[in-house]
This record gives sequence, structure tokens and C-alpha cells, in this order.
Amino acid sequence: MDILGISCFYHDSAAALLRDGALVAASMEERISRKKHDSGFPHGAIDFCLERGGITGHDLDYVVFYEKPMVKVGRILQTALSTFPRSWDFWREAVTAYVGEKFWIKSLLQQHLGVRPEQVLFCDHHLAHAASAFFASPYDEAAVITVDGVGEWTTTTLGFARGPWDGSAPNTIDLFWEQRFPHSLGLLYSAFTAFLGFHVNSGEYKVMGMAPYGEPRYVDKVKQLITLNADGSFELNMDYFAFHHSASQSINGRFLKLFGAPRVHSDDFFTARSDPSRAGETEALRRNQYYADVAASIQAVTEEALINMANALHARTQAKYLVMAGGVALNSVANYKILTQTPFEDIYIQPAAGDDGGALGAALWAYHMVLGQPRHMIMSHAYYGEDYDDAAIGAFLDAEGIPYTYYGADDDQLIDRVVQEILDQKVIGLFQGRFEWGPRALGNRSIVADPRRAEMKEIVNTKIKFREPFRPFAPVVTCEDAPDYFAYPNVENAYLPRFMLAVSPIHEDKLDVAQATTHEGGTGRLQTIDRQTNPRYYELVHRFGQATGVPILMNTSFNLRGEPIVSTPANAWWTFSNSGIDWLMMGSYLIGKDGQGK
Repeated sequence: MDILGISCFYHDSAAALLRDGALVAASMEERISRKKHDSGFPHGAIDFCLERGGITGHDLDYVVFYEKPMVKVGRILQTALSTFPRSWDFWREAVTAYVGEKFWIKSLLQQHLGVRPEQVLFCDHHLAHAASAFFASPYDEAAVITVDGVGEWTTTTLGFARGPWDGSAPNTIDLFWEQRFPHSLGLLYSAFTAFLGFHVNSGEYKVMGMAPYGEPRYVDKVKQLITLNADGSFELNMDYFAFHHSASQSINGRFLKLFGAPRVHSDDFFTARSDPSRAGETEALRRNQYYADVAASIQAVTEEALINMANALHARTQAKYLVMAGGVALNSVANYKILTQTPFEDIYIQPAAGDDGGALGAALWAYHMVLGQPRHMIMSHAYYGEDYDDAAIGAFLDAEGIPYTYYGADDDQLIDRVVQEILDQKVIGLFQGRFEWGPRALGNRSIVADPRRAEMKEIVNTKIKFREPFRPFAPVVTCEDAPDYFAYPNVENAYLPRFMLAVSPIHEDKLDVAQATTHEGGTGRLQTIDRQTNPRYYELVHRFGQATGVPILMNTSFNLRGEPIVSTPANAWWTFSNSGIDWLMMGSYLIGKDGQGK
């Protein structure tokens, strides 16, 4: 049975193909269209999934959309009417959008895929999130939290899911509590994202990266905007916001009166801790420190809200395990604190926790809950995108006249050569296997370097990624060695570190070992890797560890600022050619700069 899940028309459009309950292929549209955070209809992602599955649209049993468009239209219309006339621009933009493709999504799916009307299903947005987390998890039962900006009406849910692997009971997800728009933890965080000079729906992780350079001095001010209750509920003070009646503004004048002028997006961000060499720029330092303190404050309040929810949910369900989804579940700093400051024994979050993961969740919901089929899949890795074999890579390189060294079946020699280049302080682009599902590069479309030198962070940020120098890098570490470096419970067996979804403290005696991947405050957003999941990537880390005594590499996504992560050999070559990356490993080929193929 083939089921195609689809998410689109908000941000991070995607498609996922499920066959007999197992994931065959999944991709964000941006990886194919090359438009960052592409929200359009996922033509490319759909075509890739069908091609990977060896089928056409006519062969599909069901197509499932990740939300209910008519319910969402009702929320938009009701919200616009309740805030009229302030909402005139909001109304005009919403109506224009929904009279187009969004309103006719069912017809669009039928036309594009050639399916019958009865084969098109619609899943509630937050139920899709919940299904994406639970039915990809290893648990028979778990408590559930979904939290994002907004779905149809809902912004947050708490619930409980059950799906015994032996099929002894029906698969169920009971979302027994919800918070509704406009009260939204995700939209609150996005409002501060805009205030701090970043783009909403894409810059939230930059706020998280900025926060460690500040102190949460303004928690009391943030709490004038949101009331947090011990039972996990919360409520925004809408007097400070504009997102419920404006198509372009998240915050209003009252917000600015409370927090001051917003940060200018183009301004350099640096503090006395992040760049001591600029100690003489006293006014800029004062201004930037204020913004860092605001970032630390909204991060602290977000963590408190999530911990409240998790504690209340555990008290009600007494569940051992928690699964989470929604864009806020990508807050990796908060995830670690939920794990360590609540009674849950472990947490599972599948790697595409945002709207892209709604495509997977919609398909899983249909298979397990609508059709009542048993569970077959644990998502233990994220490699579900397109891959290119050596023949395809070689054909591209030859067609472009690009010099290379081909190692063929001699993977040991290739890995030893790449490790030596890393030891010589070279930066390597990795292009191998299937590209990753979700926003993180996990070794198949990564840039790697020696983590031991603090200056490597600046080299990669400013000369290769062309991005803000305060942005952190991830340490990738072999599973068996992770406990020696990271204070993360049961880290060698945990799932969140596999997907780079938790920021962990580093053991005090290891803080100086991998300085390029140690963020302000002594933490790292680690990725653990084992030999079985990704043999070549594991061997690179393992052999670097054998050579240096440090089984860690510095990892960041293989893209330039503002670009999606690379997906094809042509993407990889373009990014390599337009950056300071020293060597490109594509499959079994090694390519150097300036014609240095060997």
C-alpha cells in the first residue's frame, strides 16, 4: 500500500512516501527547487518520492494533506472580521491566497497525481504533527506535545498515544488539551525573532544561538506578554502584538515601548564575550548586549513554558516517554532541559519536526489510524532523500571537465586521505548517500573540519559559510565515545542526539578539547553516529579520533548563507567553487581547488 503525504502553502513544503507503513522517500521542496523555505506546491518533492518508489500518481492508494484547509479558512476569516478594520490588509492578502491554489488543494492534488476524489484525505494539522512523532518513535505508548505557530486553530496540544508493536490494541492518539490561536508560544518566539532582526519562520534558531551571549535580565518584561500557568496552559496579552490582524507585522507600538527599538537586520552582532577585539566599540557593544539579554530572556520563558507543559502532562499520564513535534520542538536547548528537568525517561522527536514533517505525519495518520494498520517503522536515521552513485557523479565531473581522484572500491584510502587533509587544517565538503530529511545536515551533505582550534569556527563562518560569526557549529561524535565528552543521559543510545536535536553541556574537563564546536556557555548541539547507520561518516570521525585522541569532527550544513543545503552534484560543485572549502568528497571522488584533482 502506497500513501503519499504532502505539506505546503505555509512554509517548508514537503512530500513523503509511505509503503506498507515504512518510509520510502521524503524531501523538502527547497532541496529540489533551490528556493530556501519554499512554501509552494511541492512538484519536485512529489516527483522525487514517486520516482524513488518506482510508481506514478495513478499507483497511489491515498494522498493525504497535512491540514484541513476549510477549517483554516474559517479561522482566517473569523480572525479578520473580529479585528476589522485594522485587519483590512490581512484580509485582502488572506483572501487572495486562499482563492488561489490553497482553496482548491483537493482539485490540485487530483490533477497533479491522477487520483480519484475519495483517495484524497485531510488530516488535522496538529494530529499530523503528533502522528509524525509517535509513529516514527520506538515506544509502545508515550505522552505527546505538539507546539508551533498555528495550524487550523490550534497552536499547542497535550495528549497521549498508544500503538503496541504486537498489534494487540488499536493505534490511538488522544490530544486531550489544546491552546488556540492567537495564543501561541511559537508566534511569541517569532515576534522576538522579528524584533531581534531575523526573518520569521527561518531565523528562530539564530535567536537560540544568540541567547547564550546574554543573561535573562528581562524575563519579567517578557512575562508582561505571556501568562504561564503550572498546569501547562498559557495566554498571550494581545495588546502587544499585531500578527492577529496584520499581514506584515508581528509586534506593535506597545511592544516597542516596552522593549525599545528593534535590532537592524544588517548590523553586526558581537559582544565582549564573542569578539573581545572590538572592545573599543562601546555603543555597539552596549546595544548588542541588550539584544543578547532579550534573546536569553525569551529563550528562558519558552523553556519554562515547555517544562510546565511537560510536567503537567506527566502528572496526568504517568508516561515514561514523551514525543514532541511542531516547529518549537526544534528548539534544541529547550529539549535538553525538558529531558533533564521533568520525570520523563526519554524523548523522541523525528528530525523534520516542523511543517515539512507534517507530510510524513499525514501519511502515518492515514496508515495507522484511518486504516488501522500495524506499526513497522522506527525512524533511527534521516537519510531519505535522493542519492547519486559514482557513475552519476563521474559523468557530471567529466562533462564539466573537473579534475579529480577516483578511489573506487578503496574506501579506506579515501577516508585516510580525507582525514589527513582535516589534520592539515583543510575544510572538507561531504557529499555522499541520500540527503537528509529535515533541516539538519547529518553527514551526507555536510562541511567538516578539525574541531580542536577555536579559530576554525571563525574561518568556516566568515570565509566559507558567509554567515554571522556568533552562529555555533555541531560536534559529531562516535556513539561509544559520546559519554566521555557530553553530560547527556544515556547519550550513546538516545535518539535526539542522532538528529542533532539537543544541546548538551560538555564535561568540564573536555571544554577545551573541541573549541570550535563548544558554544558560549560550554555546550554543544551534538550529533552521535554509529558504524551501522553511516559507515563512511563514522569511519571519518573514528579515524580522526585515532589520529588525535579526539573522536569528534566539526560539522555544519553544506550550503552558503541563504541557500538550501545541497542536494545534487551540481549544487555541491557550485557551493564548493563559490566558497573557501578546500576539498570536496563526492561519493568515491576527491576534488581539490584550482585544478588540484590529486
